[in-house]
Amino acid sequence: MARTASVLGGGSVDLDPVAFEAKFNMPLVHETVRAELNARRHGTASTKTRGEVSGGGAKPWRQKGTGRARAGSSRSPVWTGGGTVFGPTPRHYTVKVNRKARRAALRGVLSLHAERESLAVFDATNFYEPSTRQAAELLDEWGATTPTLVVLAESEAAAGKSFRNLPHAHAIPVEDAGVADLVGAASLLVSEAAMQSLVARAAGSAESAGASAESAGASAESADASAESADAESPGSREEEEAG
Repeated sequence: MARTASVLGGGSVDLDPVAFEAKFNMPLVHETVRAELNARRHGTASTKTRGEVSGGGAKPWRQKGTGRARAGSSRSPVWTGGGTVFGPTPRHYTVKVNRKARRAALRGVLSLHAERESLAVFDATNFYEPSTRQAAELLDEWGATTPTLVVLAESEAAAGKSFRNLPHAHAIPVEDAGVADLVGAASLLVSEAAMQSLVARAAGSAESAGASAESAGASAESADASAESADAESPGSREEEEAG
């Protein structure tokens, strides 16, 4: 039996079996979430070594006769104002995750929300203008656990502004919704327009496979047509050669 999701305002909708009936693979989801969170890091932390700190070129005092410890530079790491040892430098934290793996993780998280019945759909076109009261009443009617992630289409800016002032709700465009966002949400509220985009992303591998099969079929048909045209032209060329 296909899984369904409740529609706020009344009714239910059948969920796509490819995107919402997949197996939840914990190691794969962990790898994807780690990669997404690492990609959000700026990696701009920087410190200076003793060779980069200004000053310290001259020896602070002579080697012997002062009674103090030997010192060759006032920018040594043990001195105040000296360089840093093994400090952070600008770097990137990106971790590569294959496209098919990311889509499989997305399908697993969506399927988990569908299994737990923490997924609902609503019509964002009812928000003609930003209204926090309307958004709060919508969530109270649903009665889902918080925090709630609201996924919207790009054209549904009024609905996004309606949810942004609620303390336990976070609205994001469907293009920015990653596996880490879906995992961190206790409940998922998706607009009807965003649901189509979300399903298309989750089932992208199947669509690409279908497109590849179609392109292969088209190339085979073109090859057959080329062979038929060559066969059709060959008798005429032979007759011309005989006449010559």
